[in-house]
Amino acid sequence: MTDAGRWHQWTQQQTAHIHAADQWRSPRSFDAAGPSGMLVASQQSVVSFASNDYLGLTQHPAVRAAAIDAINRWGSGSGASRLVVGSRPVHHELEQALATWRCTEAAIVFPTGFSANLGVLSTFGQRGVHIFSDELNHASIVDGCRLARANGAETHIFAHLDLEELDRNLHAHRDHPCIVVTDGAFSMDGDVASVPELVELCARHDALLVLDEAHSVLQEIPDLHRSTAQVLQVGTLSKTLGSVGGFVAGPRAMIDLLVNRARSYIFTTAVSPADAAAALAAVAIVDSDEGTALQRRLRSHIDRIRPGHPTPIIAVVLGDERTAVNASQQLLERGLLVPAIRPPSVPTGASRLRIALSAIHTDEQIDQLATALDELDLGLSLRRDP
Repeated sequence: MTDAGRWHQWTQQQTAHIHAADQWRSPRSFDAAGPSGMLVASQQSVVSFASNDYLGLTQHPAVRAAAIDAINRWGSGSGASRLVVGSRPVHHELEQALATWRCTEAAIVFPTGFSANLGVLSTFGQRGVHIFSDELNHASIVDGCRLARANGAETHIFAHLDLEELDRNLHAHRDHPCIVVTDGAFSMDGDVASVPELVELCARHDALLVLDEAHSVLQEIPDLHRSTAQVLQVGTLSKTLGSVGGFVAGPRAMIDLLVNRARSYIFTTAVSPADAAAALAAVAIVDSDEGTALQRRLRSHIDRIRPGHPTPIIAVVLGDERTAVNASQQLLERGLLVPAIRPPSVPTGASRLRIALSAIHTDEQIDQLATALDELDLGLSLRRDP
């Protein structure tokens, strides 16, 4: 058998395995600007509750205009990695704005939030370091821990949000440098970590806290001025800020080390000038009265579906994969795009609908969603205390 034949057979076997598990996926073609759009294959008009564009800034006139102006000035791409030729003035302006927004000394922009987590954990996760990771952390953190293990670091998984277990583990490894890494808001469950307690815990154990704030659109920025904790805030430009890219904000010495050691920064082309300019405009909006108003509107939408829930991510856990897929299809028939989330994105037996709300959903669209959930007998459980 030739090599080409061998690999063809292997690919066919892997494909058959995914089909046999009824987990084959392919992306939809969704022609939309904002929540409303058309599914190209069926020509069906739908309202999407799937996007992480939480404040609707992908559609904001100032954000769009900033991207267009950047293309007119610098073109469509950065051309190379930052340390070769990739920096434009807008990259540095964005990093300064991010550092100011996150109340830190400095910031560094990566091509994606995924690559930001890879860069942080592979840079600081070296031989002798022990990393403690929440069991429900994002895949980018999981893969970052795998890279750190290749460097000789050891990874320990602690039960979701269990700070007592984390405290015991940090005490048991007090003779080693330790990193605690966690999502601030968890992307599949929509619950949140207790950041003040994590900061205090890490300060007490002299552990580095890596806090992934990608989905923390309604959470307060950590107040670190009176703490001895060392904290790196990882974020994304592609959710709250409506662009594409990732960032790390923290002490200048640590940010400078990332510039010189993070392979996912050094060996990849920089974020495009348009994406950087869009994010820069979005930071200004978020950190303004208009941003506060958008957050209030988002808060109101959440409270209409699940009162008091801390994030715009609302999980309807149904357990069985087929049940979740069927519920998603029934919502689609009502003109609502709400994805079914199945393994490996969530554990086996925890398949769910994942509802993502945005400030630019209209009141009528929220009403439409609430009515449909009630018709499917899902609304009552959502409006109980989570």
